[in-house]
Amino acid sequence: MTPSNPQALPMPESRLGRSFVAIAVVEAVTWTGLLAGMLLEHVLHVTDLGVSVFGPLHGIAFLIYGALALACAVRFRWGLGLTLVALIAAVPPLTTIPMERWLRRRERLGASLRASVDA
Repeated sequence: MTPSNPQALPMPESRLGRSFVAIAVVEAVTWTGLLAGMLLEHVLHVTDLGVSVFGPLHGIAFLIYGALALACAVRFRWGLGLTLVALIAAVPPLTTIPMERWLRRRERLGASLRASVDA
């Protein structure tokens, strides 16, 4: 089975690894929504709807990302340094996506599905 995009990173085989990838994307999307909402509310003085919607969503995504990062650190035996970098990646906007891509590229979220199929 050949992937349609050879540059695409394979998804982790483990449910925990796939969950981490998904929440990293959700965290980044909600961060973007919150930033757009803050722009609309505090700079353009248009509406506070973006902050009231994306604020709680981002808060939940942020907490889940942190919990899954800690669970991955234990399950996949990350060192303290990698664990801290993964947690800190949730603070600057959109940094969780390069973090999860880096982790997938190095198979730090468990074996990849492509590696399992090829074996």
